[in-house]
Amino acid sequence: MSTNEPAKTSTIIPEGLLFSMNADQVAEAIKASGCAVTAINIDGVNRLHSASQGIGFQVLWGNTLSEGEYVDLTLSCPLRVEGGILPGGLLADWHRSKRFVRASQHGEFIVLEMDILAAGGITTQHLAMMVQLWNQMMGQFFQHLRNFSTTADELQVTSESLQTSAV
Repeated sequence: MSTNEPAKTSTIIPEGLLFSMNADQVAEAIKASGCAVTAINIDGVNRLHSASQGIGFQVLWGNTLSEGEYVDLTLSCPLRVEGGILPGGLLADWHRSKRFVRASQHGEFIVLEMDILAAGGITTQHLAMMVQLWNQMMGQFFQHLRNFSTTADELQVTSESLQTSAV
């Protein structure tokens, strides 16, 4: 056997795999994770809106395969920051300890996002599990925000106590 020959690949496509996603499939996955979902048609595109942990999120469609069919999507939750100032290290601390869901700052917003990719094929169960993971990660992010601000407040009080006692 020559090492210059190309490897033989299988072209068997298993039944039941999704190679793209549409609004109905994603809405069903959101419902399966225990959340209500609202579809709003804007300029012929179905926009999906839902909520987890009492906070709204939306589906942002990615690359179009055909009309209404998308190879990827992003689950997105924009959060307005009161006063527009984040505690230092908040997002870096999140990224050090978590995977799958990213958080970024855009002006006075923190945006929590997670991508779902169907390229190569995924099952409907995988899609539903990714949405369930999103719901869990949203809860963990909100807990991270609460705990981080508590820790930051405690550090501030400790720092002020040290400065007062040094005087």
